[in-house]
Amino acid sequence: MSASDVPRAGASGTRQGRLRLDLLGIYLNDHLAGSTVGTNRAWYLARASRGTPVGEALRPIAREIAEDRRSLLDIMARLGVPARQYKVWAGRAAELAGRLKGNGRLVRRSPLTTVVELEFLLLGVEGKAAGWRTLRPLAETDERLDPLELDELLERAERQLRTLEELRFRRSQEVFRGLLGD
Repeated sequence: MSASDVPRAGASGTRQGRLRLDLLGIYLNDHLAGSTVGTNRAWYLARASRGTPVGEALRPIAREIAEDRRSLLDIMARLGVPARQYKVWAGRAAELAGRLKGNGRLVRRSPLTTVVELEFLLLGVEGKAAGWRTLRPLAETDERLDPLELDELLERAERQLRTLEELRFRRSQEVFRGLLGD
């Protein structure tokens, strides 16, 4: 779904009303926790893959994911939604715990680790895009939300998804066809 496909407020069947900031606050804080996980994981994978084509491609994406997290925080501030630090810390803890998963190796990274981590990033970016798609129609009736900013964030997420999928697919083929050194 592209930015132009996002339903607009006022479309048939859409009811106008005041924003439920209580529920939107919970939703945005859940996305903040997810963006914390995604930001940390993207930087970790970029560092772990340094000097490889995956690492070179991931560095700008990790930077953008961190910028997207800051954009989310800005949006939350404009809406008057406080960041719930316990959710941020839970996101950090979840990301660190995710690094402990078994990969068939005791000390070094398995070739499979990069495939799984790219898939994890794909899921996170898709979740982020869903959040931007949720906010976009709300921008039509709430001046605190900038429709152009949300369109740009959604387009960037879609570009990130294409790049991550290309990296994931290429890496999975290398791993499962035995084209990588062990």
